[in-house]
Amino acid sequence: MTMDKITAVDKIEAACSYNTQPSDEMGIHGTYHAVCRDKDGNIKWEAGIENLVTTVGKNLTLDTILGNSAAGAIVMGLKGAGTPSAGDTQASHATWNEVGLAFPPTYSGNRKTPSFSAASGGSKTTSSVVTFNITSTGTVAGCFINIGGSATIDNTTGTLFSAGDFSSSKAVVSGDTIAVTYTATLT
Repeated sequence: MTMDKITAVDKIEAACSYNTQPSDEMGIHGTYHAVCRDKDGNIKWEAGIENLVTTVGKNLTLDTILGNSAAGAIVMGLKGAGTPSAGDTQASHATWNEVGLAFPPTYSGNRKTPSFSAASGGSKTTSSVVTFNITSTGTVAGCFINIGGSATIDNTTGTLFSAGDFSSSKAVVSGDTIAVTYTATLT
């Protein structure tokens, strides 16, 4: 007697990502290129070097950019729903709106001015929390930092330095406060 065996296997795989955060890494990279010529101008040799950026160099860069002086005033604001992209500017960020004036919720005063500690280990963080006192109902999706622009909400001047979203949008009501800290790291 002959017996046939048949085996059937189905396999389905799926992966989903919801409300993912933009991934952006910052690094400093440079090269040196040297050319040696003899007394007649003939090239004797050329050499290239991939550089190492020191920790103190990273710290100086961070202290200069986020130092509330050299690059201009630094302000922090709140953003509404929509994913920020690397191509966004303060004048043009089509996928999201700033909240606080034309788009709810509102908060007291202008954009907030963070204070930063001195950079250390190639990292720089706010030296105290930045507090937003919410004055109406709405949804906040994230935060942004502007350098060299105005503290006035919805102003489009200056450089949009960073923007990011919480893991999900957050509902707020009048009387709530949002306390934010920010850290930038050069790798």
